[in-house]
Amino acid sequence: MARVGGRVARSKPRYRLALTVQYASENDGLPTRSRLRTWVKAALQCDADVTVRLVDAEEGRTLNRQYRGRDQATNVLTFAYPDTDPLSGDIALCVPVVERETRDQRKNPQAHYAHLVVHGTLHLQGYDHEKAADARVMETLETEIVTGLGYADPYKKQG
Repeated sequence: MARVGGRVARSKPRYRLALTVQYASENDGLPTRSRLRTWVKAALQCDADVTVRLVDAEEGRTLNRQYRGRDQATNVLTFAYPDTDPLSGDIALCVPVVERETRDQRKNPQAHYAHLVVHGTLHLQGYDHEKAADARVMETLETEIVTGLGYADPYKKQG
């Protein structure tokens, strides 16, 4: 704890993270392992073993078709492995989809990757956005984490 303006500020608990990063897609602007670690840790609420895999469109489409029944690539997929201690799971980021979204939505690429990593990390921990109330909770938490990392609110229209 540290004193801030006469009051005690509590720091976020530090959780243990074993992170594996796999680059299965090539691009000049991909986030570094260090940034990915920062983003995952910012969203962690427990100890975890996480793999972040950056994939191409073909692998992204295959994963989405196989596990979600949707025959197209999507920006992020999360695979949580229940009943593991520590929490264990994989986050797959489809690089071509993320790049297209950053262009189409005029977003900062690193900010968009940060948001998707935070989003995926929250999914690993059981958050979802299937119901409106759950979506509000998840989006509020994402916004707090992403803005805390120094990026713009991911849900606010850019431009």
